[in-house]
Amino acid sequence: MLAGASVLGCAMMVASLGMAEAQTKPEGEMRWALYVTLAPAWLDPGESVVGVLTPFWVLYALHDALVKPMPGQRYAASLAESWTASEDQRVYSFTLRPGLKFHNGDPFTAEDVKFSFMRAKGALLHQKVKEVVVVDPTHVEFVLHDPWPDFMTFYGTFASGAGWIVPKSYVEKVGGDEFKRHPVGLGPYKFVSNKPGIELVMEAFEGYWRKVPSVKRLVFKSIPESTTRLAMLKRDEVDVAYLLDGSLAEEVKRDPKLKLAFSGGIGTFYLDFFDMWDPKSPWADQRVRRAASLAIDRHAISEAETLGASPPAGNVVPKAFEYALPMDPDPYDPVQAKKLLAEAGYPNGFDAGDLYPWPPYFSTGEAIIGYLGAIGIRSRLRTMERAAFYAALGTKKLKGLCMCVNAVYGNASSRLSETVPSDGAFAYGGYPDVDDLYRRQALETDAGKREAMLQQIQRTLRERTRFAPIYDYIWASGVGPRVEDAALMKIDPYPWSAPLEEVRLKRP
Repeated sequence: MLAGASVLGCAMMVASLGMAEAQTKPEGEMRWALYVTLAPAWLDPGESVVGVLTPFWVLYALHDALVKPMPGQRYAASLAESWTASEDQRVYSFTLRPGLKFHNGDPFTAEDVKFSFMRAKGALLHQKVKEVVVVDPTHVEFVLHDPWPDFMTFYGTFASGAGWIVPKSYVEKVGGDEFKRHPVGLGPYKFVSNKPGIELVMEAFEGYWRKVPSVKRLVFKSIPESTTRLAMLKRDEVDVAYLLDGSLAEEVKRDPKLKLAFSGGIGTFYLDFFDMWDPKSPWADQRVRRAASLAIDRHAISEAETLGASPPAGNVVPKAFEYALPMDPDPYDPVQAKKLLAEAGYPNGFDAGDLYPWPPYFSTGEAIIGYLGAIGIRSRLRTMERAAFYAALGTKKLKGLCMCVNAVYGNASSRLSETVPSDGAFAYGGYPDVDDLYRRQALETDAGKREAMLQQIQRTLRERTRFAPIYDYIWASGVGPRVEDAALMKIDPYPWSAPLEEVRLKRP
């Protein structure tokens, strides 16, 4: 009798599973309005630049990584079932998930892991890794020159795209340019079409190892104009409209059929003083930089741009990051700011040249120009398209001021890596004592000693007003009536819908 009951129970379970599978069959189409032009390079993990976060909204759809941030997990085992570090912290060994296949049917093996790492951008990772050893098809080892406590921070988070895997045989067959035109990955969605500057279309990959996606078809539309994004949301032409500023967010709040959602928290807005390293520049005087920081009403900008959702920041390293030193933001004090300018020899202010706002946050740049102008620091807004801005920033061709954004993920060390060391990709200068301290902390395996060094660096940057942090950016998006779950902030912090196999439309 018990055996019969067991068989009956198994039959009911099988029937139940069959119903569940039927219910989770991908259905429908979900559309996003993006605020920047989607670059073809974002379709290739190997093109991801350290410190640039935007490619990940595509990588989470088309591709997968050995280890990546997921809901509730900073380092979630994905294509790697597990990993270990040797006692001397020189060898990281990964056991790969067996039996997986790329969208084109190619098997996933350790050779793909090695190939993907070797073609990935990011000088730091390649400097630190001595070799990648393919042990067998499901085991791979990364051998470092020296112990490097940040290996997993750079390899297994948004800090780089080196851990995201592409199919070796396919890329070698078609070449890098063709791969960007017709990418093949291991992610929950497979490529259908891309019209550069217009839209990217993807369809559910039902063989995805983690779960079958709920939505059949995803469409990402490039809509740079925010009012157009909102209009399309209201007309049901898109289901999610990213990045709506304060006035547009208020419109969403007033519309009963729409929902306002906030996300982000990775990027910190800050003023960078490109000319501070020139002793002839007014910005070389710490009092002038401090005056600029005191001139900014952070709360007012947050209210105007993000309905007050973005908390003012006193550090470019978010408080939630490992080794962060919590610091209060500078107060809004234009009287003290003018006093400092006078003490520095500029009682009537000065012409500060151009201010470059990080695209597309031009209205924030305009607000900062207004606050600086109120104390006599006169500057002109200079807007650029995002690709041109990155190129000019990285080649150190910009002059004047930048309303910049630091969105490098990980910990305090990775966060500062691009802007603080003199050889950082976006650093226009540096301090020898800070450079030395930064180099030493990067090799320190004792967590307590390392924390002390990193916090000393952050303290020194604050004392010298190396940056003028503004706020940790949390922005509003509009969500349409067909959406059950837009998967915003499932990964916290993270700005966009992810993981994309979790997005859901309402069922009829």
